[in-house]
Amino acid sequence: MISSAFLVLLIVSCRKVIDYKENEFIDAEKALKTVENLEQAVIGAYAGMQVEMGYLLNATFSDEVKTSGEFYNSISTHEWQYGPEDVTIRDNFTAIGSYYPIIDRVNRVLAVITKADSTRAGDNALRLRLKGEAQFIRAFCHFELYRYYGANYDPAALAMPYRTEPSPLPWTAFSRDKMDAYFQKLNTDLTEAKTLVVNTLTDRTRANRAAVSGLQARVALYMKDWTNAITYSTEYITALPLSPRDEFNGIWTDANNNEQAFKLKRSNTNNPYSKIGSLWRNTSSNASNIGTVFWIPSSKLWNSYDQTADIRFSSYMKVEPALATAGRQNRLITKYAGTAYGTSGENVADAKVFRTGEMYLIRAEAKAESNDLAGAAADINALRAARITGYAPVTFASKDEAMTAIILERFKELAFEGHRFWDLKRKNLAVQREGTDAPSSTGATLTAGNFRFLLPIPEIEMQANSLMTQNPGY
Repeated sequence: MISSAFLVLLIVSCRKVIDYKENEFIDAEKALKTVENLEQAVIGAYAGMQVEMGYLLNATFSDEVKTSGEFYNSISTHEWQYGPEDVTIRDNFTAIGSYYPIIDRVNRVLAVITKADSTRAGDNALRLRLKGEAQFIRAFCHFELYRYYGANYDPAALAMPYRTEPSPLPWTAFSRDKMDAYFQKLNTDLTEAKTLVVNTLTDRTRANRAAVSGLQARVALYMKDWTNAITYSTEYITALPLSPRDEFNGIWTDANNNEQAFKLKRSNTNNPYSKIGSLWRNTSSNASNIGTVFWIPSSKLWNSYDQTADIRFSSYMKVEPALATAGRQNRLITKYAGTAYGTSGENVADAKVFRTGEMYLIRAEAKAESNDLAGAAADINALRAARITGYAPVTFASKDEAMTAIILERFKELAFEGHRFWDLKRKNLAVQREGTDAPSSTGATLTAGNFRFLLPIPEIEMQANSLMTQNPGY
């Protein structure tokens, strides 16, 4: 399923212009005739992948940011005014149109991968690697679709359609899979991919074994499969230790690849900063050069750090004097700001898909949920010691105490990385904003379990796909 609505629109529009025959389309066997063709198709799939929409969704729907007052559309987004016809949700947060086309691309590769001609030395080995990469991409995209549209894991509940075949023309409807079947397919893809992708970190923009472990750990966390969450996060941690504190800021300026098994390459026209960052340039410290600031850090997040000792605070945000001089909000998100003002890398940073910091937090949570409080404390202490100068280790007296600390640490460590809103959903917690962070009194609290923790299936998709089931509340 590329996107039901997209395909129907395409077919109807074409039929108005010309009476085409299906065999006039170039099929996959012709377009993907050689292993070299397959590799280009897989690279194209990587190019289409994005996590930035998730960054923006998780920040603005939760308590990570507040409106600067300079972005006209921020209030409606920040007050959870969801609906299948809401322009903000439809246009900005429609994961179906982002991920199913990529899934279809790799499905077309997988459909012909055994038939493609080997024309160069090493093609047969590359063929196997490409199969693994395609399965990793397919699993990644399906997991993201689940995070947008699926409730907390329940084998009998609905996920999304898990597509393993190229979308047919003419288009046919697809129903949502139950979560047990959906995750069986997803985990099978990852298990098989792990045996085929490279076990090196030479190119971190393509799937490797550590990246597969990272996705397996994340999936296991959402499934509450604590044993596998520990196993896979440990594999990742073994391959990629925590960054030295004095190199941590270099992760965000792309000065190093510390902690990253997999990232998405970004440029001036395609970068995370354009989604969650404060869009402005200041090449001369002149306030007239400063453009619109869309979002600023919430006071809740800002005040959660030890602002002197914690390297994350200065790596993720800053006070900009030129804004204060101009009488504007002067707290900025700088996590993806790239290099210095006026340089070619300003406002450009690669999207970090998996990091070792996340893996420590996954393992700590899985240990806490397994009543290994000492193990959970050891992981939290190791992470904090790597980030905070003079950190004093803690112990946990209860599972509740451990989980409170872990959720807080995820809030601080993974800020603006696309986890907070979904973390609150999967732990059945409310979004609770401080008064100064809320756009209004009605936008201060989203109660735990509210139907708005699931996005609506877009109305155009519902109309196009007769077998699609809408999420509750819409």
